[in-house]
This record gives sequence, structure tokens and C-alpha cells, in this order.
Amino acid sequence: MAGPGAAAARSRFAVVGGGIAGVTCAEKLATEFPSEDIFLMTASPVIKAVTNFKQKIFTEDGKEYLYEKLCLCAGAKPKLIFEGNPYVLGIRDTDSAQAFQKNLAQAERIVVVGNGGIALELVYEIQGCEVIWAIKDKAIGNTFFDAGAAEFLIPKLTAEKRETPIECKRTKYTVEGSQEKERPAAASDKLGSALGPDWHEGLHLKGTKEFSHKVHIEILCEVKNILLQQEFIQLQRTSLTLPKEEKNVEPDQVLWPVYVELTNGKIYGCDFIVSATGVVPNVKPFLDGNNFAVGEDGGLKVDEHMHTSVPDVYAAGDICTAAWEPSPVWHQMRLWTQARQMGWYAAKCMAADTLEESIDMDFSFELFAHVTKFFNYKVVVLGKYNAQGLGSDHELMLRCTKGQEYVKVVMQNGRMVGAVLIGETDLEETFENLILNQMDLSAYGEDLLNPDIDIEDYFD
Repeated sequence: MAGPGAAAARSRFAVVGGGIAGVTCAEKLATEFPSEDIFLMTASPVIKAVTNFKQKIFTEDGKEYLYEKLCLCAGAKPKLIFEGNPYVLGIRDTDSAQAFQKNLAQAERIVVVGNGGIALELVYEIQGCEVIWAIKDKAIGNTFFDAGAAEFLIPKLTAEKRETPIECKRTKYTVEGSQEKERPAAASDKLGSALGPDWHEGLHLKGTKEFSHKVHIEILCEVKNILLQQEFIQLQRTSLTLPKEEKNVEPDQVLWPVYVELTNGKIYGCDFIVSATGVVPNVKPFLDGNNFAVGEDGGLKVDEHMHTSVPDVYAAGDICTAAWEPSPVWHQMRLWTQARQMGWYAAKCMAADTLEESIDMDFSFELFAHVTKFFNYKVVVLGKYNAQGLGSDHELMLRCTKGQEYVKVVMQNGRMVGAVLIGETDLEETFENLILNQMDLSAYGEDLLNPDIDIEDYFD
């Protein structure tokens, strides 16, 4: 695989995007065509324009790259609650994570806004700093699990003693040289590669205090306004201290650099705010002069072979929107694992088209499956794990052992269509097979989750 050369360099394949989707796509293309040079370039700020009717890529340094087939893997950018505010940080890439660590080292209190994966990991990993966590939902982790699972996880946030992290039983990814050199703070318009599942490893996420966790959750609210210290004083507003158990909330006498006014009327002062409210596909550099079909979520529409609406241009990862008819138990989520699968499959499709061969949809799109870690628990979500799109036509079965495991399965017409597994349950492979083969499980009833029955062997 070769990087871009001189101006007007030519290659059969070009990949735009240095994240996991782009790198995986380029690596797979290199194995399929070992004698070919593959152009792999980061999406921003290098790319200036892509002009497909001439099949050219123009970069900001004035160079041109000619291609026959192109895959866009430019990822997504964070949705900041307030653009341009120096006290609002988005965490999307390795540079912004480093900037966050630097700010946290001098902080006594921060406000975290959002309820997705980054927010969940963040509030648990932070030590020595008060955290006000503002979420628009009734319970934490609404993206991944229900209120019951959230209740199961909450005690970990209030635990005084930090646990030994559980072992990570999968390939781990790091950024080469990240420890050796000073990294500049990431500007909001300069996008790096998305954070992988190990993003906080190697970071020292500690504030100025000596305690472990101090997290207060404000539910069913969003940010109404952000006030700088001078504005707060001029308006003569009252902010609150971090609430303590069974005590009335008291006015805060400390002057903070910035204040957050929530839609529930409460105001909290803090050192800075973390915006972790999701992402939007990074399509802007590619729309001018091209006739891309764009999905409702803002991504480039791709068909079952990762083609966009523009000939010879493919897309993979967070930038794209899956516009094919999905499997009943698969759906798109802008996750790092799915970006990797899409990048690999897009390369296979580009190779098949080049060689004029047919290709079947990859098996990874048959069943939605995601493995992660929240609050030091292994978390596995499968299929329609939150009964997405099922309406009231489903049943739930639960098994919970406090502090140890939480198991939820989603059943429809006697068949398993989704599951949430928290803790070391050893059920993921069995449930994956049961969801895929759609066996009628009506006869087993609640025994399906009976801990005294070894269902892994039963359905082996």
C-alpha cells in the first residue's frame, strides 16, 4: 500500500479517511491487489474536493489524484451543543481526548451532556472531579439498554473504591507515538479518526480532588443556556452545589468559569462542559459538484454492495447510510465495530466489481452484535436488543443477580429477536445462534433463563 505521490498521481483505488473504516478498506484492497498502489488519505483537513465526473481528488496543498474506484470513509463529526464556545469540549478523536485529559487535570467539577457510549464510559472513568451528568432520557445508557439495566449499573457510579479493570479479550488498538509527542488541542473543524473501544486507556482521567467517584445525574433535561462567569454575575443568578444524599440542595458560593442552565431550571457552575450528544456524517467536503443521494440522517446512501448513487464511488463507516432492506435483526448504528465491518466489506465489493465477479451480502450484516464495556462490566447487545421497531408486539424475559449479571431477552411470537447481556454470562454465542436460526422457544417458557439449566449445552 502506498501513500499519495506527486501531483496527478494515478491509482486504480483511492480511499478517503484515516479512521478504522478507511484503514480496513485500504488494507483489504492491498491484500486483494498486492501489485497495486492504494491511495489512502485522511479526510480532513487534507481533502479540498472530490470531482467524480473527472474521477479526481483535489487536496488543499494543490495536488491531484486520479482514481478508477473511490471509497469515502470520512467518518462523522460531533454534534456540539454550542459551537465556538471555548468551554465546550467534544470528544471524538485522539486529539480531542488528549485535550480533555489536559483540561480535566485542572478541574474540580465538569458537566457531561449526553447519554451515549462516550458519556457512559466517561462518567465512570473520571476520578477526583465532581461530575454533573445531564441526560434527556429517564435512565442512563438509553442507547444501549433499558431502565432495568441502568438501575443495575448505577451502584458502580457511587462506589468509593475503584475496581481492577476486567480483562479485555479481543484485539486492542492504539495510536502509534501518542505518548511521545505533545498533541495540539483539536479544533472543532479539524477531524481526526474516531475513537475506538480502548480510547481512554493510557489517559490519566483525574481531576484535582482525591475522591474516586462523585456523580450526580439530572434526568429528562437538556442544556438551555451556557453563561460565562461575568454574564452569570451580571444576571444575578443562583447556582447549585453538587447534591448530596438526603440533603437539600444548597446555593453554591464558589465562582466558576462557566455555568450551565438546564431546561429543568437548575444552574450548575463548572470548569468546562463535555458535549457527548452524538455525531453527524461528515459529508460536506464531498457534496459540491456531485449528485450524491443523502439519507434522512445526513449520510451518503449506499446499497447492499456499498455503492453510493455516484458511479464508481463507494462509502463505508459513519459517513454512510445503509439504504438496503436490512435483515430483521440488524440495524445500523454509528459504532466503531460496524465501521470496521463496512470498510472490509466495501473493499470486497470494489474488488468484485473490478474483477466483474458477483458477491453476496457479508454475514456480519445478518445480525446486529456489539460487545463493549461499561462500568467495568462486559456488555453484549444482540439483534433488536431494545425491541427497536417492534412496537408492543413483543415480550421481555429478565434475569438479574445484583452486582453480578443482568440478562434480558426480547421475544416475538415465541422466537428470540434480541438480547442484552451484562456481566460474564457466557450466553452470547448461544443467544446469537437462537436469534439467527429463529427456533420456536415457546415450549421452554421462563426456563430459558433459569440459572440452574445449562442452556449453552442444551442448545449446542
